Amino acid sequence: MKSSQHFLNYLILRIALNTHQKTPMDLSAEQLKQVQHQAHHQFALETKILASQEATEMIVPAPQLQAALAEIQARYDDEEEFIRDLARNQLDIEGFQAALYRELTVTAILERVAARAGAIAEGAVENYYHTHEEKFHLPETRTVRHILITINDDYEENRRDAARERILHLSDRLKRQPELFSELAQRHSECATALQGGLLGRVQRGQLYAELDQVLFMMQEAQISQLVESELGFHLLLCEKIHFPTHIPLEAAYPKILELLQKRQRMLYQRNWLAQLR
Repeated sequence: MKSSQHFLNYLILRIALNTHQKTPMDLSAEQLKQVQHQAHHQFALETKILASQEATEMIVPAPQLQAALAEIQARYDDEEEFIRDLARNQLDIEGFQAALYRELTVTAILERVAARAGAIAEGAVENYYHTHEEKFHLPETRTVRHILITINDDYEENRRDAARERILHLSDRLKRQPELFSELAQRHSECATALQGGLLGRVQRGQLYAELDQVLFMMQEAQISQLVESELGFHLLLCEKIHFPTHIPLEAAYPKILELLQKRQRMLYQRNWLAQLR
């Protein structure tokens, strides 16, 4: 049987990672104090949950525990590294497993409680749809590719005049062979998207640099732009496809709305149940 300190150490580690993306030893004194306070509060609440009527005969199957443990261990190169990391956070493998089992048990109890929330009231989905109509209007978007030649005085081929000459050469070639855009992007673009043939994806107004945005939303489908300059350098854009504004009908939106309302109702039921425990 592990002491409460093992469970607190586990919670401190988990909260530090979730909240600050750091281990406890990397936190500032003030951050660590806040995390420790949260951990003590969480531990007290979990203790009440585990002592509730709903916790009666709640058992987490061994395969579920092992699967959860294996998923965490897989983040490490080997078991020794995992154990060393536990030790740095004042945990050992036995204590970590016990704390993980406790966490899975609490989660299972809360799911059991949430299952009592009941069905969504008749007409609730339709009411949500009609009172949030703005959520079901999709704005115009465009699927776009680009070729980027950066400006960088540290490299001769990327000094402003040289970079401009290079992209104008590509532009001239694309005027003759527009079908080569993806291939030329892969070979010449100085953006990480080169690996995907310059694909920036499906974007709406305001997502790109203003200079690119202005040009893109004036283009025709399958059109290649003239040279465009942004703070990154020189670009050529390909407006691959125009997706016009659409309205999502109730029938298509229904499953997502129902899922949202069910999640909200379950969370509210859990919150009320937890308030009674406190």
